[in-house]
Amino acid sequence: MNKNILYKIYSCVFVGICLVPSVFMPFVKSDTSTEKRKLSTAPEIKTKEGKINFEYFNEFETYFSEHFAFRQQFVTLDGYVKSKLFGTSPNDDVITGKDGWLYYGEAVNDFLNINTLTDRGINNIKNNLEIINNYCNENNVKFIFTIAPNKNSVYPEHMPSRYVPADDTGNYERLSEILDENFPYCNMKEVILSADASIPLYHKKDTHWNNLGAYTGHMALMNMLEKEVCPSGNWTVRNDRMGDLTEMIYPAGKADDTQVYSDYQYTYKYTGRFKALDDMTINTVCEGKTGNLLMFRDSYGEAILPFMAECFGNAEFSRIVPYRLDRIGGENADTLIIEIVERNMSDLQKYAPLMPAPVVNSLEFKKLTVCPDITINQQTSGNYIHIFGELDNNFFTSDNAKIFITANGVTYRAFNAFEDKLLDRDGETSDNGFSLYIPADSGVIPEDITVISINDDGTAVSSQ
Repeated sequence: MNKNILYKIYSCVFVGICLVPSVFMPFVKSDTSTEKRKLSTAPEIKTKEGKINFEYFNEFETYFSEHFAFRQQFVTLDGYVKSKLFGTSPNDDVITGKDGWLYYGEAVNDFLNINTLTDRGINNIKNNLEIINNYCNENNVKFIFTIAPNKNSVYPEHMPSRYVPADDTGNYERLSEILDENFPYCNMKEVILSADASIPLYHKKDTHWNNLGAYTGHMALMNMLEKEVCPSGNWTVRNDRMGDLTEMIYPAGKADDTQVYSDYQYTYKYTGRFKALDDMTINTVCEGKTGNLLMFRDSYGEAILPFMAECFGNAEFSRIVPYRLDRIGGENADTLIIEIVERNMSDLQKYAPLMPAPVVNSLEFKKLTVCPDITINQQTSGNYIHIFGELDNNFFTSDNAKIFITANGVTYRAFNAFEDKLLDRDGETSDNGFSLYIPADSGVIPEDITVISINDDGTAVSSQ
């Protein structure tokens, strides 16, 4: 056969393959349900104001790259080539580990012990948790705080060999070490690591623990509360789960991750509007059970929810931030659980919980200096006045400081919390934030507010 004919056939086949995504785009819709983000919409030639959209071609390029035909299949093929042949991941949010294990990229700093919180940041979290615990004690509410460990903190042996942790102590251990031994803290990492399990308690291709891992955590929490645990039933193992990390790099792959199922027949029921376990708020009732639970949780709370719901007469599971702690005590919740994943620990020094700030009768310190150059913000938030801001470094003479606000002759304890969004600094972090809520009828005006920090070395710094 003439070489020119072969070249023409080859060129036609090549161009034809390249045209497949475009030609079939109107007929083959990509499944966007596996995406962990909102995809772009088709651009318009004109803007809302009726003018020519000069960004049309740039927007169309983005739209096409996210919606072309067989996109999931091509992304999956690219994922398999890079992960199987080169041991790398096509997605920065996914780490391809050994033996087919996948890890979430955002947890890598915790694994490597880099970019850790400062000593002041760790102490800020401790101070904030102590305020919450004291508030619960005053309202006769049982409280437990726990941190769900990252998967690579529990199963580091499957991480790629090129990831070598620094010789330093991580945030999880640093906070665990400084919490008072009597503080109601459930060290979930110790619980998981000490569990006698014949199979891993975390998914191989998903960020989270599996049902058996969640049940192990549930038992630890209920033992701390001195309440009866949910019956486990008989466990069976099936390889039928589509892991969230699998979806990110193999969107057209098959559901083959391991999940553990219990045959126990739950009796709790959902109340109100329920769509899925990732709803912002989920309410349950369980006939014949007592107690009223309020649990603030993240995605790790999805697998543990059925076990907890089965053990309380009423339960509310919330992903709302800031935490609505004014909903405990009295006729409200008599049990509070706060669960957060290890990689998000820094959020515990953001967003003060919505609760009346504790009143302090007197302040004790050795030396007082004045640093007036600060901005104090306030806004009305429901039945509260929200006071927040950021202090200058001059307010801190040690790595551990408590912050107080005096208004109209009353002194309140503030959370060491940085309100990044309210300060128009979304995504930023700071160890110098303060935030609290006081009753709206207190009649506070900015000129009457004094901020004072008292450091653990006995020195104090005041705004006036």
